[in-house]
Amino acid sequence: MRLHWDWLHPVMRVPYVPTLGPVHPREAVPALFQRVFDIADSGEFLPQDRDARWFAAKDEHVLTKAVLHDPDTTLIPTLSTRGKGAVKVICYTGPCETAVDLAAELAQAHGTPRARIVWFQAPDHEPAPGAGATRIQLRDFTHPAPHPGGVRPYSELPPAVAATFADFADKLSGDGFAFLHEQMKADRVGPVLTVTQDQHIVGAIGPMETGPDSTGSTRLQPQYFGVLPDQRGHGHGRRLWQAAMHWGRTYSAEYQLLQTEVGGASDRLCQAEGLTSLGFVCVRDVAQPA
Repeated sequence: MRLHWDWLHPVMRVPYVPTLGPVHPREAVPALFQRVFDIADSGEFLPQDRDARWFAAKDEHVLTKAVLHDPDTTLIPTLSTRGKGAVKVICYTGPCETAVDLAAELAQAHGTPRARIVWFQAPDHEPAPGAGATRIQLRDFTHPAPHPGGVRPYSELPPAVAATFADFADKLSGDGFAFLHEQMKADRVGPVLTVTQDQHIVGAIGPMETGPDSTGSTRLQPQYFGVLPDQRGHGHGRRLWQAAMHWGRTYSAEYQLLQTEVGGASDRLCQAEGLTSLGFVCVRDVAQPA
């Protein structure tokens, strides 16, 4: 299966590649799409795949035989095998009933309980807060990033303070910190930056790691980022984020891509820090026949 770039490129509102997610605009090229198609159903990772940090094999692949691609419509379905599985239909030409029907049909065919469609909106078409959309934001490191102070790596905390990470992670388990804590205990990840209050960890961002993108540029990898609900509004999140940007600059990262929920605290923070919006990713769950 080969995509016609003259059909896809004009309707690509956001630089987003199936199974890889958001990429730098210069990466959204035919060759990268083709590499994703070439390894479909192999379980292999591309060198720039961020999921390779966490898993032994790639759990999501393009269902190449179910792709719908013509001058008016480009729908690229993927299947994730993690858990009970999920089908996702990526709609580069916008949401449509064909995409909904395809998602439901493929979920039933593959015996998965979850099906959804994904589509995109340009930076100047912001969805309403609460719509479940995420904003793709770009932070480059062409300018200095001063360290804000008050942030310390987890590895440098006194043992009694470091031990409070378990409670912190449990309270923010829905944000992925329970998973991150397991990776930290197994010494599988890079540094995690923290802020403390009264000898307790109240916020964290990490792991801090870099990796190459498909062009060979160095990217700061995505992090888990959170502050305890009763500690928000005190500047902890801003200090953590600025410390992470300082770390990225120090370790020669050229940029970072972030996904933030439209209208959420991280979204407002990134906008205040002057990040560049690359557009929006919108998601809708698809009901399956009973």
